[in-house]
Amino acid sequence: MALAAASAGHRLVAPAAASSYYSPAAAVGSRVSQPRGFLRPHDSPRSVVLTAAAAPRIFCQSINSADVLGASSMTSDDAIPQPVVLIDQDSDRDATIVQLSFGDRLGALLDTMKALKDLGLDVTKGSVSTESAVTQTKFHIMRSGRKVEDPDMLEKIRLTVINNLLQYHPESSENLAMGEFFGIKPPEKKVDVDVVTHVIVEDDGPKRSMLYIETADRPGLLLEIVKIITDVNIDVESAEIDTEGLVAKDKFHVSYRGAKLNSSLSQVLVNCLRYYLRRPETDEDSY
Repeated sequence: MALAAASAGHRLVAPAAASSYYSPAAAVGSRVSQPRGFLRPHDSPRSVVLTAAAAPRIFCQSINSADVLGASSMTSDDAIPQPVVLIDQDSDRDATIVQLSFGDRLGALLDTMKALKDLGLDVTKGSVSTESAVTQTKFHIMRSGRKVEDPDMLEKIRLTVINNLLQYHPESSENLAMGEFFGIKPPEKKVDVDVVTHVIVEDDGPKRSMLYIETADRPGLLLEIVKIITDVNIDVESAEIDTEGLVAKDKFHVSYRGAKLNSSLSQVLVNCLRYYLRRPETDEDSY
């Protein structure tokens, strides 16, 4: 993407029918040209470790059964908690960590483990912890013995986890931006992309900077962000991808030729990201 093409734009993803569910490969693979690979190399209290060897003991139950640990126990009076999906590239040198929470409604998440394996990923370890009535499930995943570094695959992971949450906990639909595209009920409250979009660059030592992005969530968002960054010839070294309900809150360690960004380059990056993230409806042919 040439910076001179300031009128460039993004894609619009049409909402799917309410009864349909998402196919990650379809939405991710068709939109953004593949950016060059990126990403290289703090624990929850009272963690219960679920190793890959332990999982088969509970696979005898149907993952769709109401008796499975991951099924909802919702009543009509329950307040729907905020779903959170976090992809962490920094905490483990060898694996990508995927963390999911939805109040106290999540259990073993065998369906999510299977969906990740269907993407060709290995779930090497899992843990479940509870803090302040919120159950957090964490998976350590690898691809070909290494952490996942391909941004296209990271976006597939994110959307696959969210899709499984929508499928097995459909009440989460109205608290997720993806509910408008793939859920049974779109969110009643919509976020104003101009209001919620914030982009900040700070120094993080002499060799890299930290880029903070907060914006309205949508399918393919991670790929769009990475493309914008790399088109300014900035390298993404690692990332933390955090989806909190309707909003994405992401952090990227970035550098330029092995050093932190200077003030001029930081401002160029901030301006580009603000421009494109606030215009998700722009035609992709001018991108």
